Amino acid sequence: MAIQKNEAGSSEVKGSRMHKGRKTINYLQKLKDEGTPIVQMCPAGRDQFWTKAADMAGCDVCRLTVPGDGQEPEMQVEIAPFWIRNVRRAAQNNRINFYMQAMTYSSKEDAVKNAALYLNCGADSVLPMGVTNETLKYMSDNYVVVFGHIGALSGWQTARQGGYKRLSKTAEEAFQVFKMGYEYQESGMMCMTVEMTPIEVTNAIAKKLRVPVIAIAAGGADDGSEMVDFDTFGMMPVIYSHAKKYAEFFPFAVGAYSAWANDVRSGAYPADEHGWHMAEDELEKFNGLMDAFQA
Repeated sequence: MAIQKNEAGSSEVKGSRMHKGRKTINYLQKLKDEGTPIVQMCPAGRDQFWTKAADMAGCDVCRLTVPGDGQEPEMQVEIAPFWIRNVRRAAQNNRINFYMQAMTYSSKEDAVKNAALYLNCGADSVLPMGVTNETLKYMSDNYVVVFGHIGALSGWQTARQGGYKRLSKTAEEAFQVFKMGYEYQESGMMCMTVEMTPIEVTNAIAKKLRVPVIAIAAGGADDGSEMVDFDTFGMMPVIYSHAKKYAEFFPFAVGAYSAWANDVRSGAYPADEHGWHMAEDELEKFNGLMDAFQA
């Protein structure tokens, strides 16, 4: 149990790690049921302050990944608890849905063990990409909240579908995506994203399933949308058709760094007000010590 100070300054035991304003899975379900779109962001390896900004803006969900391009999975697994805690300290309300590395759910027992660790570190749910129904059911039976994924499977799993590309071009393919989502729902998945499907398929799946379905690169799902920060802040060399740029990160950041660098080089920073002075008597003693010192 966590020990916290109350307003009077005395210690009290907090029986739950849940922050009062945290957006629960029941909250997301309520949004779906009342027809309010869910807003999900993905910092994609950006630091905790991006998630904090999204939290302050009222976004609902952060799909959190560990920094890295997937070529050092052992490192990503090792730092996952630290990374979750780091982001959670910054963003108290945003729901953190943590992307699990495939090796952490290679067995159903490992899936529960690792998910329990991530949830104790501050995640609210976990995302095991392409999880089997058997493992998902075991996780659900052990009270793990799984917020999963259907459609295009991101990461190394894309090799099976021939790379990262649009899916469900035929009725049969679209029905298979829906069927996967339905089986996930019945196996205990409580929310899911659907990726790279046509608008009509995306909306039909969201309407048919009981649980919230959030679109990513899949048009306007009934239940909400996700966008990766690279797209939101114009950080990609090309703006893809599914994305909409809302700000320019690099011009803003480069402008700030350039202004500071110019001030440093011109002597405008640091100015006298950016530091402090030693007391005159102490300064006199210090100068004496320096004058007497011989290397």
